[in-house]
Amino acid sequence: MSTEPVFSDEPTRLADTIVRIFGDQVGEFAPVRWPEGGAVDLIAGADAQDDCAVFRLSGDHDLVVGSDYVRGPKFRLYEMGHLDEYDLGYYLVAANVSDIAAMGATPIGVLSVVRYPPDMTDDLFERVMQGIHDACSRFGCLNVGGDIGGAERLILSATALGVCPGGGSLLRSGAKPGDVVCLTSPTGLAGAAMAYLRADKPDDVIDEQHLATMLANWKRPHARVHEGRALRASGVVTSCQDTSDGLKATLESIASASGVGITVQERDLPIPEGVAAVAEHLDLDPLGVVMGDSVDFELVFTVARAEVEGLAERLDFHRIGVVRQDAGVVLARGDGTVTPLPGKAWRHVSDDPGGRRA
Repeated sequence: MSTEPVFSDEPTRLADTIVRIFGDQVGEFAPVRWPEGGAVDLIAGADAQDDCAVFRLSGDHDLVVGSDYVRGPKFRLYEMGHLDEYDLGYYLVAANVSDIAAMGATPIGVLSVVRYPPDMTDDLFERVMQGIHDACSRFGCLNVGGDIGGAERLILSATALGVCPGGGSLLRSGAKPGDVVCLTSPTGLAGAAMAYLRADKPDDVIDEQHLATMLANWKRPHARVHEGRALRASGVVTSCQDTSDGLKATLESIASASGVGITVQERDLPIPEGVAAVAEHLDLDPLGVVMGDSVDFELVFTVARAEVEGLAERLDFHRIGVVRQDAGVVLARGDGTVTPLPGKAWRHVSDDPGGRRA
């Protein structure tokens, strides 16, 4: 028996979907407590239906705030049928919480803006909100409010809130000559998935062995909250940034903000099997895919050389290079030559409006 699609108004969706999915937030909120003293508690969340959420902060804290926008139906992999509304909601949260993680902060809440077109059914609207809810749960925070309402198309934006002890946030501007450059996990999987699917050149081995893993970086991206907090708590990390704009852009950003140069060692760059397979299939440079426009939400960080071994006993990561005094970010290749970093770094003004994030 077929079921007719339902199109409720905003107050009905608020009452029937938002309150149901995001109910009892004060009871669900995990209070933040620092060994140094201080606490964060949620006083009123989305379920209270007040105009704003209310947090009570006591002690010495830094409030960390980041905001990101995701293009709804103009998201290329969504248009191609590889992502659905749930995935878009999930990705929205991961993209925002990743910025909090890169600062070494503990996420305490997300404010989401979900504007939807007249032809979006209640079921699809709920899928978006469920994706937001589930991603928040995974990353240990709550969707404490925001805005919903009509628009000409689906529009998704969010702001993530985090806290860390006063003076403890990780910045991208502290790298020092001699520091070791580190990476939480390999990059390039998201970029390889996009390149492969846009090329429309199917390969049975890639489809069977690698595609699901590569697409997971889009469907269930992982914000490195645990790693970011561990890096901040270690007290030895000098700079940090996530790779949401690609590894190349991240390295260049840290170098520029810190007033230093970076040499990346080709032999130390991890290349995932799926990236290697796609690069061979499409005749691409695998290092270009690893370095380039790939939204993997990993963390790049720098550590004083004397502190690396101690940190490695507590956290898994890859050592990929070293910070230099002189400017420039380069790749030291296995044959002894030094070249510019391969790959195309993401720029927020793109010549391809239908590209990676569109």
